[in-house]
Amino acid sequence: MNRVVITGYGIYSCIGKNIDAVKESLYHGKSGIVLDALRKEFGYRSGLTGYLEPPYLKELLDRRSRLMLPEQGEYAYLATLEAIKNANLDQDYIDKHDVGILYGNDSSAKPIIDAIDIIREKKNTMFAGSGSVFQSLNSTVTMNLATIFRLKGVNFTLSAACASGSHAIGLGYHFIKTGLQDCIVCGGAQETNIYSMGNFDALSAFSIREDEPTKASRPFDRDRDGLVPSGGGATVILESLESALKRGAPIYGEVIGYGFSSNGGHISNPTVDGPVKAIHMSLKDANVQANEIDYINAHATSTPVGDASEAQALHTVFGDTNAYISSTKSMTGHECWMAGASEIIYSLIMMRDGFVAPNINFENPDEYSAKLNIADKKIDKKIDVFLSNSFGFGGTNSALVVKKYKD
Repeated sequence: MNRVVITGYGIYSCIGKNIDAVKESLYHGKSGIVLDALRKEFGYRSGLTGYLEPPYLKELLDRRSRLMLPEQGEYAYLATLEAIKNANLDQDYIDKHDVGILYGNDSSAKPIIDAIDIIREKKNTMFAGSGSVFQSLNSTVTMNLATIFRLKGVNFTLSAACASGSHAIGLGYHFIKTGLQDCIVCGGAQETNIYSMGNFDALSAFSIREDEPTKASRPFDRDRDGLVPSGGGATVILESLESALKRGAPIYGEVIGYGFSSNGGHISNPTVDGPVKAIHMSLKDANVQANEIDYINAHATSTPVGDASEAQALHTVFGDTNAYISSTKSMTGHECWMAGASEIIYSLIMMRDGFVAPNINFENPDEYSAKLNIADKKIDKKIDVFLSNSFGFGGTNSALVVKKYKD
């Protein structure tokens, strides 16, 4: 079996448009959440969202390529551009090797709605334009990035709700571990346009703490009242250790475990047993004990039921081992299809720079979070091994274990 390492990473999120900017936000506990007046005008119950500056791609991509990209594709493109640069990959190498792509994405709302509005008005499908269909498909990110970067390896999209990005990395890990591929672009992307979260808002799952946007996302806190939607793009380059060493690539971490499960129950209500099963599976795959995990990046989205279930699952697995736990969603909001990938990157930054990012807005524990070692402020700490959890609608669970690379 091949060892699987991370040789590049890149990100475009509400707390920073690149790795360096994101590091500063994580270190200082800076929130990227705002109140969007347009959402309120549109009819949202909650106007809270992570804010991302629209990318400017005119100097980076030709018109035809830009025409094919939806919003989340733009974020993913910029994240991938940074990741490829950090991995010291160039187009000549990519052209000569079967580099693949596995990316998490589970919606593309705006292109679909825009096209239907045009067709309904004009009574003529031709007015939708030639780029519309390529923006509208769930596989829009992989088809666009594979075309732009001329990727010739595995190429498909993972659609698993809020675990999409994590499963993409987990599957990439297995493709490389078993020798099917040497190098894969993996990640997740999430749109943030006004159409993207309307039906999610209809579940009354979003925080309505609109008077204090930066305090609205409060995972594990007793007074949490719902999640804050967000988005962006996050990319990691996975590579076999042999390939990475052969080309002298930088190595930022090693993926050593992937666990998954399905709750097999309610379509939206979480369980304790499902996450426990996925976490146990990831630890077994990584051949590490619970007490060897230095940091846990929790899935915790700031919902009353979800956070309580995860807190119970974490206590079941880790007991009194005292691993530091934080949810970076306290700063970013819930990045949904992107979250499983972005949170690997947030954790890699912490491992690289020796700190645990704070779970901001954690002021009063509830009966379950009181049993956990939650970092309510930035902690300077050496991290050798971390766990990242991602759970999604339909009961899909993913857990990834990553360690600092050693020869």
